[in-house]
Amino acid sequence: MRSLMSAARVAAVLFCALTGLAHAETVEIRIDNFTFSPAEVHVAPGTTIVWINADDIPHAVAANDKSFRSKVLDTEEKYSRTVAGPGTIDYFCSLHPHMTGRIIVDGNGSDGAGGH
Repeated sequence: MRSLMSAARVAAVLFCALTGLAHAETVEIRIDNFTFSPAEVHVAPGTTIVWINADDIPHAVAANDKSFRSKVLDTEEKYSRTVAGPGTIDYFCSLHPHMTGRIIVDGNGSDGAGGH
């Protein structure tokens, strides 16, 4: 009986630990009216960034350092990328290069709204 209770405690601890690790933050960036919104986000390492094209024309997301590039996104299509960090990732729309954004990956993270 004692070993059964011990095994149950170990299982509970492992479940809590794994559940915490599996719950990574997700931040959405909307593409609309030729802008990324928000244009700058502060996130923690391991955060998944999801770009959603809310515009009625195609857009594509590309990192300035060429570390990632989405396919062309039609209306309501999404592209996601998990960031490692720390560091700064500048990106733009490869179809409309005047559209730019920035992801700042730091140890603190935030609500994804930028302006730490």
